[in-house]
Amino acid sequence: MSQLTTDLGRLSDPHEFHEPIDIQGTDTHLLIEQLKRMILIRKVEELVADMVESKEARCPCHLAIGQEATAVGVSQHLTPSDRVFGCHRSHAHYLALDDDPYPLLAEILGKVTGCSKGMGGSMHLYNPQSGLKGTVPIVGATIPIATGAALAAKMDNNQDIAIAYFGDGATEEGVFHESLNMASVMGLPIIFVCENNLFSSHLHISLRQPFNSTSRYALAHGVTSQVVDGNNIVEVSSAMATLVKQARENRQPGFLESVTYRWRGHVGHREDIDVGVKRKSDLTIWKKRDPIARLTQSLLEKNCLSKEELDSINQSIEQTIKQAIDQARKDPYPEHEQLLDCVYYIN
Repeated sequence: MSQLTTDLGRLSDPHEFHEPIDIQGTDTHLLIEQLKRMILIRKVEELVADMVESKEARCPCHLAIGQEATAVGVSQHLTPSDRVFGCHRSHAHYLALDDDPYPLLAEILGKVTGCSKGMGGSMHLYNPQSGLKGTVPIVGATIPIATGAALAAKMDNNQDIAIAYFGDGATEEGVFHESLNMASVMGLPIIFVCENNLFSSHLHISLRQPFNSTSRYALAHGVTSQVVDGNNIVEVSSAMATLVKQARENRQPGFLESVTYRWRGHVGHREDIDVGVKRKSDLTIWKKRDPIARLTQSLLEKNCLSKEELDSINQSIEQTIKQAIDQARKDPYPEHEQLLDCVYYIN
């Protein structure tokens, strides 16, 4: 059973956990693959930020720069038949499951070749081949959908599980608590993944809740929880392995609270401004907990990766992204006749 955790302690202190992560006993090949995926996410989102700034991308874009380890650590344990649901900040969730950035970039540009046929933009992503069943910008909206998918998985009597991604702000929605209760009472194979970056829009969690740890809600509903440094890929992956095993074998829900911090504003490309207000000055300190830099430093210090190999990885990823965006820019927009093809009504 979960232990009562109301205060994140050192995890919420930006001056802590700047050192390289401990990779002792972890498969080197896996760590390098995780590093590649985090770099891919970072570079794609940096490109998207540039496109937002230049107004090439016209849809609202919520970036997860600085939070890459959570999505990658979670996705390591998933299969394409699992049922994954994201939120408004889900570029990382998409790319952690599928390393082809082309359909995502095409979607952000509104092209018909996008993952949602150019009709969804940055916040309505769909990639069923990888297990991503959908993302929705309404806060907390996919939590009950994921819970229903977990019920379906249980009724299908297989080993599939559901994943619900959300931020700390979504824990203030009533449907979040209803979903936790239902998953607990019915024994549903779902893992609730809270990316607690301490902010909902521009309001710090201390202005919205009496405590800064969201895992206390899991305890209230009898759901096993794990609280981790969300910028430590080894910690995220290890905790997720435990929760996934429980969900697949015992058909029981789990709750992962991954404490992290976003580098850009709630929406858009800027670091200094967040929804019309100045960002807090501790951003430069939080950047020292960079999940990519901490893993990279560990691999270099342990001679698991050379500087030349790291340069090659970056160059290869940059080339992949360049090819993807070049093609996406050439692609057509949806035809006007397509406007009603993706909606329905009941007469």
